[in-house]
Amino acid sequence: MKKTFLSAVAISLLATSLSAQTVTFEEYDPPSSLVVPENPVQRAKFPFIDVHSHQWRMGERDLNALAAEMDALNMGLMVNLSGGSGKAIADAMTNIRANQPDRFVVFANLNFSNFDENWGERAAAQLERDVEQGASGLKIFKNLGLSVNDTDGNRVAVDDPRLDPVWAKCAELGIPVLIHTADPKQFWEPFDANNERWLELKTHPRRKREDDDPAPFKTLIQEQHNVFKKHKKTTFIAAHMGWFANDLAHLGELLDAMPNMIVEIGAVIAELGRQPKMANWFFEKYQDRVVFGKDAYNPEEYYTYFRVLETEDEYFPYYKRYHAFWRMYGLGLPDEILKKLYYKNALRIIPGLDKSMFPN
Repeated sequence: MKKTFLSAVAISLLATSLSAQTVTFEEYDPPSSLVVPENPVQRAKFPFIDVHSHQWRMGERDLNALAAEMDALNMGLMVNLSGGSGKAIADAMTNIRANQPDRFVVFANLNFSNFDENWGERAAAQLERDVEQGASGLKIFKNLGLSVNDTDGNRVAVDDPRLDPVWAKCAELGIPVLIHTADPKQFWEPFDANNERWLELKTHPRRKREDDDPAPFKTLIQEQHNVFKKHKKTTFIAAHMGWFANDLAHLGELLDAMPNMIVEIGAVIAELGRQPKMANWFFEKYQDRVVFGKDAYNPEEYYTYFRVLETEDEYFPYYKRYHAFWRMYGLGLPDEILKKLYYKNALRIIPGLDKSMFPN
């Protein structure tokens, strides 16, 4: 009986040992044993403008409650990129003007239905009406280039000449275009152990792309840059740092080549936080060409952005492990660069903003 009991214990211990040796990548996420100073930040050092937020059906939102949440973060102004067009813009502006006239800005969106040879003229005319209603810019979602088709069923490229009247109208109206093209390059790479986005692709398999689904990453990005170069009088804000936050030297070359290109940092703070020396070099050299953006509005996630940008903390995690399984470091940006990133550059680029709440 004793021998049998010992054998059972041994088998149990062996099973536990084998289980520990076969822990999966998804499960392996040990807390760090590193003991270093920690300076979590829940409120930005300076009031900031979030140029990349999404608030659907803004005409129906409780803007006073939303403004209270913004106050806690020290967000001076929110740019809603999901403004829609026509009545949606009018409803949003009615709500804003009645409740929080100085805290919210709306960008219009395009309707790609019935994309034919005359679509550009119709869209430009509608955009002009939207700006008259109160829109302060234009947001282009990633469906352009990926899923928008014309009336003949063909993919509409980002640089399709039928879009030219829209880009020209933005220059004429003096409004910026915040444009999201493609997705991270790794989505097009083989889904294997060498893919840095392996965990994200496993947990979100629909994000995987192929060169014919519908075009290679390089092609999509080149189409975007073709537009920037062709329409030099239009200001373009490349969402997510144009997907080159992991190659800041190349991004700098692009900014040098295209003076009308601005970038925003939404959803790529983990890239900046893992390269503090290179990121500091980039912000020093291109301090007039970067604006603050967050993308999905989740108040507690801003804390990580503040910590990366403002502190010199070491080795702290990102809030979504499937986006970034690595640890990050604070950049400790100087105040003047931080002010430009947080609000000065956006005040220069987006027309009609109330500057009174922002320090000089």
